[in-house]
Amino acid sequence: MTTTQDLSFLSLVLNASLLVQLVMLLLLSMSVASWTIIFKKTAILRGVRQDTERFERDFWSGGDLGTLLEAAQRNTRSDAVLEHIFEAGMQEFMKVREIDAARRAMKATYQREMDALEANLPFLASVGSVSPYIGLFGTVWGIMHSFRGLANVQNATLSAVAPGIAEALIATAIGLFAAIPAVVAYNRAATDVDRLSIRFETFIEEFTNILQRQAAGK
Repeated sequence: MTTTQDLSFLSLVLNASLLVQLVMLLLLSMSVASWTIIFKKTAILRGVRQDTERFERDFWSGGDLGTLLEAAQRNTRSDAVLEHIFEAGMQEFMKVREIDAARRAMKATYQREMDALEANLPFLASVGSVSPYIGLFGTVWGIMHSFRGLANVQNATLSAVAPGIAEALIATAIGLFAAIPAVVAYNRAATDVDRLSIRFETFIEEFTNILQRQAAGK
């Protein structure tokens, strides 16, 4: 009965050495931060995809560019990325009637929007790559601490060693708990961002061709 109580999760965490407890706290903090980013990034990318699809339908339906520009100027939502790119290019073209100026304006807006979409992705990558090693460090230190405590014990039985080893292994488990979701979320988010980037760049090229035909016609 005592062994079961000693090997309970809470008991193992509370009885771990101070350094191992600090490692666990660090890993839990990283996990909470990464999950917060995962939920926010998932919602942001979903909104950007939906708004991109909506604007592409409106744009390729043959509507008036001036009407689309007015709607884009009224839409201040952060997920209206493609609409912001269109707005930047259309406004610049109406000012100077130069294709290169419109393309530069769209490229500048595109880069700012991509920087915003890629924000916090490096943190997820870092959590995914570093957390297992931090947990492993806590495990190694905990095992060392456990065996040092047994140096003065006459009979080192399995029941005496097991709690210390179990305490140390929790650090590795928490490290994996933090790393695996971060890696999966990073790969998925990076793929979604790359796909959106291709769609935005394709739109810039196609819209530039449209503006070029308008400029040639006038």
